[in-house]
Amino acid sequence: MPISFRRKPGPPTTRSIVVDGRPLRIDVRAGTGRQPPLLLVNGVGASLELLQPFIDALDPALEVIRFDVPGVGGSPLPGLPYRFTGLSRLVAGLLSELGHDEADVLGISWGGGLAQHFAAFQRDRCRRLVLVSTATGALMVPARPAVLARMVTPRRYLDRRYLRENAGSLYGGSARSQAEHISELLDAENRVGPALGCVYQLVAGAGWTRLPFLPLIRQPTLILSGDDDPLIPLANARLMHSLSPRSRLHVYHGGHLGLVTEAAELAPVVGRFLAADGPGDGGRAAQNGQRG
Repeated sequence: MPISFRRKPGPPTTRSIVVDGRPLRIDVRAGTGRQPPLLLVNGVGASLELLQPFIDALDPALEVIRFDVPGVGGSPLPGLPYRFTGLSRLVAGLLSELGHDEADVLGISWGGGLAQHFAAFQRDRCRRLVLVSTATGALMVPARPAVLARMVTPRRYLDRRYLRENAGSLYGGSARSQAEHISELLDAENRVGPALGCVYQLVAGAGWTRLPFLPLIRQPTLILSGDDDPLIPLANARLMHSLSPRSRLHVYHGGHLGLVTEAAELAPVVGRFLAADGPGDGGRAAQNGQRG
């Protein structure tokens, strides 16, 4: 059965603001709860629209903040490349601009690297951390060279035929059998920025690694990983879990885009983690989506 990715109707929540002199395209879904907002950090070349199915599946009481990284989607391309340190300060400035002292931070793929950096160097601004389909940077278990070669090109966002032909080998999971639906999702929901924006994102994380410093991340951390992710092999999630003292690991049946394709399954997992009482139930616990 094809996956449905239809959006829920509602008033527009997307706008542009200026943070530390830099224009950013953001989206804020207001919540009715009392816990800190959830800030989402997307992957290479992906605009804030991509995670709409996941947001639709979250508890509506939760406030959700999204933004386009500079040079991606609707955020203008900066004059010079940037690094994770500068982006972390930008994220902190975004929270301040929106009136928040802290947030829970979810990073997917490349965004998981930025989320780790933010949690380490803006510690007081990050309450809980969710890492999805991500790794530790330069020191990680790599994807196969053929997969990496397809990942670094922006053609997957610019050429629908290219994406349809390569979706399965790139993203795994349901993309292997529903490549047409995955290409429709990325084409319809993802606002593409200039190709140089993707290059700037890759430069930001070049040579970066958090592997030796994972024990220093003190926030309760939920690590989500698919069992069929060609881009970020599952071994990376198991490694991060073993080195992160307050982490939980949840393995789901799916691929790199599980947060979108398995949104109905994963949104409650994230919601329960964020809503847990106390300083964190992370401990050394592990979960498995297949309960195996």
